[in-house]
Amino acid sequence: MSGRIRVGLVGIGNCFSGLIQGIEYYRRNPEQSIIGIIHDRLAGYGIHDIDFVCGFDVGENKVGRTINEAIYAHPNMVDWIPADTMPKTDALVHESPALDGVGIWVENRIKPIRSTKTAEQLRGEIVRTIRETGTQVLVSYLPVGSEEATKFWAQVCLDTGTAFVNCIPSFIASDKAWAERFRQKGVPVIGDDIKGQVGATIVHRTLARLCNDRGTRITKTYQINVGGNTDFLNMKEQERLVSKRISKTESVQSQLDERLGDDNIYVGPSDFIPFLGNTKLMFMRIEGRQWANIPYNMEVRLEVDDKANSAGIVIDAIRLAKIALDRGEGGPVIPASAYLMKHPIKQMSDPDAKAACERFVASEGV
Repeated sequence: MSGRIRVGLVGIGNCFSGLIQGIEYYRRNPEQSIIGIIHDRLAGYGIHDIDFVCGFDVGENKVGRTINEAIYAHPNMVDWIPADTMPKTDALVHESPALDGVGIWVENRIKPIRSTKTAEQLRGEIVRTIRETGTQVLVSYLPVGSEEATKFWAQVCLDTGTAFVNCIPSFIASDKAWAERFRQKGVPVIGDDIKGQVGATIVHRTLARLCNDRGTRITKTYQINVGGNTDFLNMKEQERLVSKRISKTESVQSQLDERLGDDNIYVGPSDFIPFLGNTKLMFMRIEGRQWANIPYNMEVRLEVDDKANSAGIVIDAIRLAKIALDRGEGGPVIPASAYLMKHPIKQMSDPDAKAACERFVASEGV
């Protein structure tokens, strides 16, 4: 297996900006080892074998522009590579139906295009674009809470035979009905809700597993997150956070032999602090009991660039989705979903999930 991977992007925000600028960073610095990915090459695919052939968005300042221009458009903040030196591309950003993808807090920042087209009219145009560009993998970074919009794009992938990578906590790969639809169509799907390389949830679940494996009993735990980009502004709308909290909470609960009661665990975004920009702060606490019922607790503060943390995972998800597509494997790619996502259809410990990914790449199955 080798060649190029033709990728379409849904939601041209900071996450995709970080992904594309990061690939360019490594192109300009070939002497540097690539940090965080599973391997430099997966079944023959390296990070420079990815072509971004089309994008979809609702922002009036992004639709109609090339991808290399749109990734710098307001309110995007990632600026690792100067915009005037980013290689030019002919790949355009096309109009996407808004559906429920624009929250009330971010509408003034995103400024959605005032469309005269129905969702069905746009669906026809989108399907045509995906086919004309030869898109093989579609990656969705819609805002949290975009339930109907995520279903729209999942159906587009089923209609076009395009592998789907769902980076947000709207449940497709982990929903049995959707998973079966992808399986029957022979279309791979990886999801749902991407983990960071060293993000809040991966740290929390790892430490929770450590406490569990060392024989202590966790009695209470919380994780709260704050940041300053549009993701966190969007999540001020509490109604959009239901699936996010489920995803993050279940990711931690899955590492415990005994589930905590709902009142003894809190995991989720907490607030928007504008001056933090793309910096994400996580505050975590675990309380528990040791030998002789003696109490212990730990607290962790984590500071990361939210977009670098995410892009280092998406680069693997794209390649793993293409490997599954090459092999004609439909339905959830279970090893990739368990290792890269918070809410897979089958939870594993992170070491087991990584080992399963290695076997998958080597064609040994799970």
